[in-house]
Amino acid sequence: MAAILTGWQVQAQDLPVAPGTTGSVRGIITDTDEAVVAGGQITLEESIPKTETPKINKAERVAVSDNEGSFLFADVAPGRYRITIRAKGFAEWKIEDVDVTAGNETALPKISLGVEALDTTVNAIFREDLAEKQISVEMKQRILGVLPNFYVSYVSDAQPLTRKQKFKLAAHVTVDPVTFFTTGVAAGIEQWQGDFSGYGQEFSGYAKRYGASYTDRVSSTFFGAALLPSLLHQDPRYFYKGHGSVTKRALYAISTVVICKGDNGKWQPNYSNVGGNLAAGLLSTTYYPHSEQHSVQITVVNTLIGTSTGAIGTLFQEFMLKHLTHGVPPPTP
Repeated sequence: MAAILTGWQVQAQDLPVAPGTTGSVRGIITDTDEAVVAGGQITLEESIPKTETPKINKAERVAVSDNEGSFLFADVAPGRYRITIRAKGFAEWKIEDVDVTAGNETALPKISLGVEALDTTVNAIFREDLAEKQISVEMKQRILGVLPNFYVSYVSDAQPLTRKQKFKLAAHVTVDPVTFFTTGVAAGIEQWQGDFSGYGQEFSGYAKRYGASYTDRVSSTFFGAALLPSLLHQDPRYFYKGHGSVTKRALYAISTVVICKGDNGKWQPNYSNVGGNLAAGLLSTTYYPHSEQHSVQITVVNTLIGTSTGAIGTLFQEFMLKHLTHGVPPPTP
């Protein structure tokens, strides 16, 4: 009667392996970032030369990688084997012609699993579609139902925006009717106060002030919320916290002036905000009246001051504006 070896599928005529005549196979599974992969399924099966007729029941064993990503096949009969590794979310990994000799341990070369290509594509499409749905909601958010409040996310796990979506959001803000109206009001106040006298008065002076003010808004939006965030892989939105003590929420709101969430989900220095304000400030020196243009040094100083005072806006966002904003998505369970 044939012996039964635990974990093996053997032919009826196979005989037990005598003690001291077996080998072993050991390995460690990691991903491309050198992180261990636990729970991977490792299959060890007997290799059959192409010149031989395939066996109906080839010798086969299965193991699972532990929390350290390692696995071991002990008491393996000498011979040549194929090893296949499968792990959820990773592409299948195979190695052919693994030789096992009696009394020796075979250490496999580095096993580094790559992400499964199909899953990566599907997940990327899913994330982009979800981000599109989220910014579609954001583009309907208005304070008191009127003023745009598009650059605030009230979703705790908001998806990162693609480059196209960052420019789409910036364009949506700059062509919003309220943007044109408030720019006109600002230009009217400047003319009434006599600001930028080099532009003159009458309608031509108003048109120049309007053009300069609108260019300021467009340049600061596209530099700080589209171009630089795309190049630096940063998210230009404010992410509403809404929980914790007043002190923690206040510190968080203030900190977002100089730190932001990257497209990788990690917090990092907010180069986009500071750089966008600076770029817009430098650009403005090319179209404001020559007699009233600032030097580069003053522009830089004013940019830093403006960036710092942006903390006032984030404090309003954290503690007040959500309650006044129409179109805020319901909280997720």
